[in-house]
Amino acid sequence: MKKILAFLTIISLGYNSQAQYAVKDIPEALTPNAHLVKRLDDIRVDIKNPGKAYYYRHYVYTIMNEAAERYAYFVDHYDKFRDINSISGTLYDASGNKIKNVKKKDIADESGSGSNLADDARYKVHNFYHKSYPYTVEYEVEGEMKGIFNLPEWQPVPAPEVAVEKSSLTVITPKDYTLRYKQLLYSGNVLTKEEKSDKTYQWQLNNEAAKPTEAYAPEWDNISTRVIIAPSQFEFGGYNGEMSSWQNFGKFMLSLYSGRDVLPADIKSKVHQLTDHLKTNQEKIATLYRFMQDNTHYISIQLGIGGWQPLDANYVAKNKYGDCKALSNYMVALLKEAGIKANNVLIKAGEDETGILSDFPSNQFNHVVVCVPAGKDTTWLECTSQTVAPGYMGSFTGNREALLVSENGSAIVRTPAYRKENNLQVRQVKATIDANGKLTAKVSTTSTGLQQDDLHSLINNSSPDEQKKRLQRIFTLSNYEVPAFSYLENREAAVPTVNETLELVANDYASITGKRLFLRPNIVSTYTSKLAETEKRTHDIVCTYAFVDRDTVNITIPEGYQIESMPPPVKLNNQFGAYHVSYKIEGRSILLIRSYERNAGTFPAKDYTSFVDFYNKIYKADQARMVFVKKEE
Repeated sequence: MKKILAFLTIISLGYNSQAQYAVKDIPEALTPNAHLVKRLDDIRVDIKNPGKAYYYRHYVYTIMNEAAERYAYFVDHYDKFRDINSISGTLYDASGNKIKNVKKKDIADESGSGSNLADDARYKVHNFYHKSYPYTVEYEVEGEMKGIFNLPEWQPVPAPEVAVEKSSLTVITPKDYTLRYKQLLYSGNVLTKEEKSDKTYQWQLNNEAAKPTEAYAPEWDNISTRVIIAPSQFEFGGYNGEMSSWQNFGKFMLSLYSGRDVLPADIKSKVHQLTDHLKTNQEKIATLYRFMQDNTHYISIQLGIGGWQPLDANYVAKNKYGDCKALSNYMVALLKEAGIKANNVLIKAGEDETGILSDFPSNQFNHVVVCVPAGKDTTWLECTSQTVAPGYMGSFTGNREALLVSENGSAIVRTPAYRKENNLQVRQVKATIDANGKLTAKVSTTSTGLQQDDLHSLINNSSPDEQKKRLQRIFTLSNYEVPAFSYLENREAAVPTVNETLELVANDYASITGKRLFLRPNIVSTYTSKLAETEKRTHDIVCTYAFVDRDTVNITIPEGYQIESMPPPVKLNNQFGAYHVSYKIEGRSILLIRSYERNAGTFPAKDYTSFVDFYNKIYKADQARMVFVKKEE
């Protein structure tokens, strides 16, 4: 640590002159598209042994405008395994003149518990609350790590609209220690230097211009420079481990779980009462899963090693709560008592997660689920939900790689993916328009698979008032009410379904001018995003999952009108998907048939013009209007 501090003292002496961060000194090539310019971002880690490391960060950010305001906040966490020893900071104006320094009393100390019942994580937080743009903030922080299970990742460009002057990651290890690292989109080789007892690794990125935000771009982690570092041997919470392979990572996790799957006698008896008469394992799994759901609830507990080690099954059974790892461990214990082998699975969960780097064993996980291996009949169980259907993963944990922890050898597995035909939205609309243009409609929608995820969450986690508020804002109608609505879930199928039924009233839906009546026949299923064309597309186009929408709309118009202008049918079919809409008029009745299919996949940037054309044609077709004129008397 003394070597780091001595080196940084030399750096600081070079940066302490007045007006050192004037905005005018930013290279001109870095300012286009940039809301934030990283003038300097230096991260250093000094690993002393598997149980101890020091870290240091010194960064200088120029906040160009309000869009970068979130980067002006200083936030760093500490807990049982991580201490913060010192924090300093300075605010500069656009000319690079010092305005003020951080005062100790202005640094907030906040709980990191959030929704957790118990959590020893805390945060040091500071903000200058300066609003005269552009301006510059400088912060330095030093700390100590008690165990190197988690090592920092270097991502010099954290998002679009961020430019970088200088950024670096430096890691110092004992000469005989094996540091593991993975470089992603890093041009060049790591710089290494060996001394008598130490080895130093360094990565640098300089003068990187900001990239604009692009619609349907890949996840940022997949298109930005990153270096991930991980230990070989490590110590964590009194446990020793090694993670140069997934099998060894799994062995460490097994040591945390050892002896924690013992159920109390009454729960063992209950398991046999519930399952001994059932004929198939699938019936037993579903029954025990529902028992777990009905008799426990999720509460996050992240105290010390408890962030990784589960509460034991006996504790969960008696107290009827646990976090993801505790509830999953409990579920595995219930299945074990019924004679069914199941495994805990570490996963990186999240709607927009990029998944793990399966070729680089390291701690990349934030969640635990359960897998019951059985070939084609393998069952996956999300144990933190009291309402989700047995076997269903959804968008939060589905279609990604994860680590199945097993005494027979831990290994990377993949969670279920839901295909286009699983993700349906089928909608029936029956509507009437009166002589004043008022619309009255009954809308019945059946959603399956990933298309029902949001509805499932809404039904089970929101009040009727909150549900109604959602319905009052999701349709592209200027003035409407939803007098009645209801939901019915089917959780028995392998792919769950939600039926939504609602009444819709929209005043002035149809516009009546003189003897003409104007209306849009597509009432509720309109595509609302018009894509902007760009001169140059940089990144590939990514559509994350496939789905199908089918709509049938019947509208009865007032007496005395005949069609004057009707939009033509539209039929589109290409690599991005398919769209078809047609119209039929019989007397006072309008029939609209609409089908929209989106294909999942990654498409080359050169196809973006075709992509924009496809979706803007859908947008135009969905907004199309009919014109009726009063019949001559």
